Amino acid sequence: MNLLAGVILSALLANYTLHLLADRLNLRSQTSDVPWPFKSVYDPRRYRQSQDYLRVHTRFGWVAKSYDLALLLMFWFCGGFGWLDQWSRSWGWGEVPTGIIYIAVIGLVSAAATLPLEIYNTFHIEARFGFNKTTWKTFVMDQLKALVLTGLIGTPLLAAILALLHYSGSQAWWYCWVVSAAYLLVVQFVAPTWILPWFNKFEPLPAGELRNAIVTYAQSIDFALDNILVMDGSRRSLKSNAFFTGFGHHRRIVLFDTLIEKHPVNELRAILAHEMGHYKRGHIVQMLAVGIAQMGLLFYVLSFFLTIPSLFEAFYVRNVSVHAGLVFFGILFAPLELLLGTIHQFISRRNEYQADRFAIQTTGDGGAMIEALKKLSAHNLSNLTPHWFYVWLHYSHPPVIERIEAIDRLGTH
Repeated sequence: MNLLAGVILSALLANYTLHLLADRLNLRSQTSDVPWPFKSVYDPRRYRQSQDYLRVHTRFGWVAKSYDLALLLMFWFCGGFGWLDQWSRSWGWGEVPTGIIYIAVIGLVSAAATLPLEIYNTFHIEARFGFNKTTWKTFVMDQLKALVLTGLIGTPLLAAILALLHYSGSQAWWYCWVVSAAYLLVVQFVAPTWILPWFNKFEPLPAGELRNAIVTYAQSIDFALDNILVMDGSRRSLKSNAFFTGFGHHRRIVLFDTLIEKHPVNELRAILAHEMGHYKRGHIVQMLAVGIAQMGLLFYVLSFFLTIPSLFEAFYVRNVSVHAGLVFFGILFAPLELLLGTIHQFISRRNEYQADRFAIQTTGDGGAMIEALKKLSAHNLSNLTPHWFYVWLHYSHPPVIERIEAIDRLGTH
């Protein structure tokens, strides 16, 4: 083991330990009594169930993290990366096809190794707490569809990146950034029309009180809205959600069918006002720009590692190559990913407060938003008292109690 291998191993173990610490702190932050804003929607039995849900998922997460780390270390120190590199080269197909084979095999082996954990989570944990509605047929088809989409959409991008990094010299990182950013933008446009329908059915929201309330509100804030869709979320889970997707003529507001079943019209309007607030406040474009900027930074840092022989020696690989370098950099940059991730989460949490404020100011009904948040939390068995450190690491939304307190300060209910 060379010095760089020791650094990488230390970073992996530190990252693993940090997340275990956050999990432990999060479990210790649980309270025995239902927090005061939720006494109307959480009876003691349901609240205990939410805490059980958190404990079970956290402990399952420990198993999953340990399993993933053990598999990586076993493959690494048994010479798996070097063996696979030699096997991929044995086909004699050139740098780009060889790289695709190498990365595809690692991806397939990783997916196959973690599939039992996904099955256990879906059919045991989620089913135990009354959420899972996924059938085995749906589960298998989802896996196959994801595999096909990865092949159809991901392979051309991977081939382009491998070719650019191999043949474009010192400017390769810049070209890769431009190509990847263009790819991301295209996916944002085509996903609502061509990708999401592979997995779910989307039906227009029928005429009636709810549609009229949403259209009237959208007109009041000058929000052009052509598509209000209902997604069959209940096909896989009883959890509720809503989201905004796409741009321009491909822009869509999507409501889970489970959400419509659980909330009255005024609460659904508040939820969608929040989603429209993200668009009106420029959060969609902002977060896309942040993502693209982070992508550029990663490619720039990557360019310094692809030709370092000690990196390949650290993973027992004899030949310096772009494809192996990409994989090793993905393992190496965990500390940078942690830093970028926390920055991204911080911006996202700030945006959630702004979207809440927009919704309250434009609907004039903070009470409806508060009730919607409370019911969503109770229905989804959300953790009401997360530890601040866990929030800092993982939360893209502020804790729901803090959101309710912020709405209370606006005094609109």
